[in-house]
Formats: sequence, C-alpha cells, structure tokens
Amino acid sequence: MRLAGFRGTIPDGDYGPGTEMQVTAFQRLFMRMAAPHGRADAETMAAIADFAKANPVDFKLLRCPCGVCPGFGRGKFKDEYRRPERLEVYHLYEYPGIHRMLLWTYRAAQLHARARGWTLTINSAYRCAIDNANHQRTSTNHHGKAIDIDIIGSGGTDRTRCNSLRGILVEQAHAQIGWSAPDRKSLEPADIAPTWVHLDVRSYQRKYLADRYFVKDLAALDAVPA
Repeated sequence: MRLAGFRGTIPDGDYGPGTEMQVTAFQRLFMRMAAPHGRADAETMAAIADFAKANPVDFKLLRCPCGVCPGFGRGKFKDEYRRPERLEVYHLYEYPGIHRMLLWTYRAAQLHARARGWTLTINSAYRCAIDNANHQRTSTNHHGKAIDIDIIGSGGTDRTRCNSLRGILVEQAHAQIGWSAPDRKSLEPADIAPTWVHLDVRSYQRKYLADRYFVKDLAALDAVPA
C-alpha cells in the first residue's frame, strides 16, 4: 500500500513481480538509484519512511464538513444500495476513514508535483450521508473511497495542470481514467473534473475495500501493514 503511487494496484499483500516493479520504481524515482534492484531491503524501508515524512497528509483536510458526524461518517448503511444492482458505485456504506491507497498515492503525487513547481492540497475528502443530503448529492464515492486534489502553481491553467497530473498518475501510479477496469485506482475524466483531480477506489473488489484498509489518522496511515 505504501507504494501505491509507484505503479501500485491492489493491497493484496503478496510480494510478487508487481511489488518488485513498484519497489524498483520507488528506488528510481525517490531514492535516485542508478541501478534499482527491486528488493525491499533495510535501506529501502528507511527511504519509505523518509518519503512519508517528506510528503505529509493533513487529516484535518480529510474530515467530513457536515458538523454532525465524528469526521468520517457513522459506519451506517453497510450492504445497503441505492439501486437494485449491488455495485460499489451504489453502495451507501459510510466506510470508517479514507482508503490508504488513496493517501499513499497522494503522497507520490506530491513528489511529482514538486518537480514541476506545483503544490498540492486536498479540497474534498470524506462526505458522509448527512453532508450528501445537505447538498442533494447521490454519489457515495466520498464515503471514504475518494479524494479531490487542487493544484497550486504557475505555468498553464488549472485545466492544463490537472490534465498533466492525471497523465502522471496514469503513468506512474497505474491509475485509469474512468472506471472500466476492476481493481484499478480511478480518475474522473476532465469533462467531469476540469479544474481539480478526483481520485477514487470504487472499482476495487469488496475484499480490497475491507474496513482495515481505511484510516482516520496519520499513525494508522503510516503503520506497517500486518
């Protein structure tokens, strides 16, 4: 999960060819290794901790703005759907936090943004059922499965910067535009999110949306997965 922004796909816990590719990408892009070897040795694990410190996540920006729930919903509506089809896009569940894959991908996005003179911030994350009702929304992506990113920087326009960041996340984080492929991080296309970057995990299978993948604070985000 901690290498979600370096070709990371799903949090399956297996150290196979995909994980080796992620480690290699991290060693090349963050550690600046001339000859990355793809092994998660002590030096690499220490570098992952350094990467986390260098790319902070402000959990105050992630909390629901409704003023009623504790900040990350109330855990309601599990296995309830707003349509007969039991698809994640219609799942009403208020997940217990923000999915870790989103936040580690956001950290990698910060790395790429700084190289271009940009600063990233999260403008919207958790929006519980109460907040949705207050704003007459039906989408439940923001019940822990999505973040919206703003880009602050010069050169080009908001639209061109957002298009560039989407391209970076497709190339470097193995994200997709839209939701066609399963078990991929998804980006809303530019016609839906023209001046921000929306990232979500609603295309994940249910087993990769288990409660244990959602976090409410920095300590849980930075904990080494069991």
